[in-house]
Amino acid sequence: MRIALVLVLASALLGCASSPSSVPAAPAAAAPDPGQVDGPAAHKLVEGGAALVDVRSADEYATRHIDGAINVPADAVASHDFGGKDKPVVLYCMHGRRSALAAETLRSAGYTKVYLLGPMSAWGQP
Repeated sequence: MRIALVLVLASALLGCASSPSSVPAAPAAAAPDPGQVDGPAAHKLVEGGAALVDVRSADEYATRHIDGAINVPADAVASHDFGGKDKPVVLYCMHGRRSALAAETLRSAGYTKVYLLGPMSAWGQP
């Protein structure tokens, strides 16, 4: 009886595994959920149109920044227009503290796609 049950189960499993229609298609690559992202995810978001925002001071930005980033100091993010509250925004600073505060400010203001890269060093290479 047990052998017959095992054979029936094995047959059912093999039948499902070999049937292409029973295997769901892999979902298309989508943007990660808003929140903390790593360098590769941040690169993909920016390539897809997300704003890359350096929230450090203008002097710090002038000294060194990630190519393509705009400078909006952390204390000014609430009043900046990033192109709509549903536009993806990737934030960074020197160590991650100011960008985390800026991310919280934007979320509180109703932005729905806020991504926190954190420290500039997390950007890395594409």
